[in-house]
Amino acid sequence: MASNSAKSAPKKEAEELNFFKNASALFEKAADHLTLEAGVRTVMKTPDREVTVAIPVVRDNGKLDVFTGYRVQHSFVRGPAKGGIRYDRHVNLDEVRALAALMTWKCAVVDIPFGGAKGGVVCDPRELSQRELEAITRRYTSSILDVIGPDRDVPAPDVGTNEQTMAWLMDTYAMHVRSASTAVVTGKPIALGGSRGRTEATGRGVMLVTREALKRHKMATKGQRIVVQGSGNVGGIGARLLMEAGHKILSISDMYGAIYDKKGLDMVDVLAYLSKHKKLTGYPKAEALSHEEALELECDVLVPAAIENQITLSNVDRIKTKLIVEGANGPTTPQAHKRLEERGIPSVPDILSNAGGVTVSYFEWVQDRQQYFWSEEEVNRRLEEVLVRSFHDVVDTAQTHKTDYRTAAFILAIGRVVSVYRMRGIFA
Repeated sequence: MASNSAKSAPKKEAEELNFFKNASALFEKAADHLTLEAGVRTVMKTPDREVTVAIPVVRDNGKLDVFTGYRVQHSFVRGPAKGGIRYDRHVNLDEVRALAALMTWKCAVVDIPFGGAKGGVVCDPRELSQRELEAITRRYTSSILDVIGPDRDVPAPDVGTNEQTMAWLMDTYAMHVRSASTAVVTGKPIALGGSRGRTEATGRGVMLVTREALKRHKMATKGQRIVVQGSGNVGGIGARLLMEAGHKILSISDMYGAIYDKKGLDMVDVLAYLSKHKKLTGYPKAEALSHEEALELECDVLVPAAIENQITLSNVDRIKTKLIVEGANGPTTPQAHKRLEERGIPSVPDILSNAGGVTVSYFEWVQDRQQYFWSEEEVNRRLEEVLVRSFHDVVDTAQTHKTDYRTAAFILAIGRVVSVYRMRGIFA
């Protein structure tokens, strides 16, 4: 007969990996520091609107399939809702709710005038043709048309979507409202009103926040050994920019595995190989590693920039780094984060370190509204100003409340949203 402890182990693991519960726990910890009353906590945690839609699509083989789509708008307190749309087979409503709330706090921590939203379609884009993806996108857009718009909710790319997806979304919206409203979506191609610097923005933000964190902890701002998990716009571009800033990228990974070179990877060459072969597998100038081995390499800075729940109680004691900068959303569970703090390993939280993307999305929205576009140098300069200021705002909050960076970022963000909520009052 199995012991009670053995039976409870899977349950405890499932609870630790519950993204929605983890996001709620982070909120409550920060709310305790702010001594928020119960009613305000409930308002801050409750999404303003949730939409679930059916998306019927005729497949290339003639079969009619129905996909499920979501759009959760968590908050309009500080401005229009803002957040990506992800296409992934694991999308579910709780995940979208949690991500929408994190977008509210992310926008607030960098002090841009948006609330949070998130969307998703339950599908695997790798198994869909271009025509099928376009059909899903256009039907999904039509189904949520009444709740999005430049002054309501401004979507953006996320996991499984890209600038082409946003072009389809923008065009569908424009055809319905009979207006070429480019500001309805961000992350678009530049020719359709996209911003220069948008593709690199999240990775550049990771690089900038890493630099500030190294300064803060009296570590050299060049020559650090860095392990990056992920190889997309966050991990791949972030790794290249960190290399260009003078650091040594020991390892990078994709969904199939990781590569490693103790002398440092040439990220320009690695990304060229990845672009050609669509995977890192077989890269001839580095050693192949498993995801687990790469994450547990000894390094100075660890950048988890892939998906959530990568650092957990099951592996946290094997993490060998001096600093963590989170590029992904929720890569560290609260339980693992507590253990990292006990071990003296500081962690810069996702809502700060990966906020470069939403910051430049805001810039794109502003440029679309003005119909006046900035140079890439101007975009990058403004991004650096926002993220450097925001990093030090979080540090100051951590010192004031005598807490870690993650809790401080949530204290800062929630405090800003609550302040505006109180000023606006309750509409009845």
